[in-house]
Formats: sequence, structure tokens, C-alpha cells
Amino acid sequence: MAVTMAEISKLRTMTGAGMMDCKNALTEANGDFDQAIKLIRERGQAIAAKRSDREASEGCVLAATNGSLAAIVAVKCETDFVAKNVDFVALTQSVLDVALAQKPASIEALAALTVDGRVISELIAERSGITGEKMELGFYETVTGETTVAYIHPGNKLATIIAFAEAGVDAHVARDIAMQAAAMNPVSLDRGSVPADVIEKELEIGREKARQEGKPEGMLDKIAQGRLNKFYQESTLLEQAFIKDGKITVAQYLKDNKATATSFKRVTLNQE
Repeated sequence: MAVTMAEISKLRTMTGAGMMDCKNALTEANGDFDQAIKLIRERGQAIAAKRSDREASEGCVLAATNGSLAAIVAVKCETDFVAKNVDFVALTQSVLDVALAQKPASIEALAALTVDGRVISELIAERSGITGEKMELGFYETVTGETTVAYIHPGNKLATIIAFAEAGVDAHVARDIAMQAAAMNPVSLDRGSVPADVIEKELEIGREKARQEGKPEGMLDKIAQGRLNKFYQESTLLEQAFIKDGKITVAQYLKDNKATATSFKRVTLNQE
């Protein structure tokens, strides 16, 4: 049967699918909108399955706070062109909104929640059918504290969230710390929270470098420990030099402003 432009436009508004996809679905469904929507969703899931072995290295990273909770969500795709699409950014925002409202404990739990009655994992699969690209829910991170802050770097490829022990931390100070974490990519909050495998790797690197420099074997551990201390200063958030004043550390900046950072998360889709 013939379908009208008004019907095609209506289905496009309802699904976000392309004009030709909407026309074909309505034609196949004999004008039945529910059946046409079902066809579009099924095709989206089929395309998503077909492209499951592709790499989704681009995407949109968004972050926000809701009182004591801050969250980062990343929905991934194959190309920067799709990542910047208004509808794709809106999809990522809707997933973030649900995360902040319902506070799921894991990325799997988030994927099982719904947006406007539709399961998030299915929504993402359907969007894959519309764009023809692989899409997936790539990251979900949260922090909690008396004060929380979120920072999204321009371009929606990098975001950070920080939690503080005190209520009412100055917004400018909180944002400074979020930007520090974004710019300097710390591996942990402080030296006490650096993973053991990272410490051992840095010690081994330090020993090997000293060995190559011809240092005595008995001195290697001491030299490696000294280089580990430098690693802490460069790679833990609180010991890093503050980017706005290299004469003080982040810890000193926070102390001066009566604030205590307790945790942070950083998500990026950029190659670093």
C-alpha cells in the first residue's frame, strides 16, 4: 500500500529512523504503526548483532551530579560523525539521567533499566540499526560524597567526577580539582590507593632502568623506591602539582580551601 509523507514523518518522529527506513517499514506493515515500529526495532537489533565484532572506539561521554551522587556515562559508536549527532548525544543524556535517578550498582544493571518504557540495551541496539554502526554502553562510573562535582571536557570525549568529605565545598574549588583530574590523568587519589600491580610494575621499571645505567645490583631497590616516590608525585591526584599554581600540590590547595577529596573517576575515549 502507498504511505503518505505525513505517516512517514510521524514514524520518523516516533523512532528516529531514516525516512526510507520508515517508508519501507510502513509499506511492509500495511500502514500499521505498531508493526512498523516492531520491524524497525528488529532490524536495528539484527544490524547490531551483525556488527558485534566491530570496534566502537568513538562515542559520547557525559557526567552530572544529583546531590551526593555524581555519575559518568559513555555510549560508544564507531565514528566521530555519529558521536556528534544530536540524537546520539540525547540518547547518552537520557541514559545518564536514568543513572542519576535510579542509582544502579553496575553497568549491567544500568543497561537493564528503561527510558520511556524501553530497555536501555535495546534502545542502543535500535540506534545501531538507524546509523548502521556498532553501539554499546561503554562506561558507567559513580562517586558519592557530601559534595560532588562533574566536569565534561569540550567535545564530550572526556569527563571526571570528584567526591568531597565536606558539604558546601566551593564550586570553583571543586571544579578546579575535576579539571586537574581531567588534564593530568592521575592513576589514583593518593599513594595508598595505587593498585599493588601498578606499584610492582613501577618498581621493576625503576630497577631495570637503574641496571641499564650501570648501578650496583645492591642499590637497585633503593633507586627504584626513589623513582616510585617520583611516580607518586606525578601520578596520584593529591600529590600532583596543582595545574593553576605549580608551587603547591593539589593536597595543599584543598587544605587551604578546607576541602577533602575522597574519590574520583575519569573516563575518556581519547587516545592518550
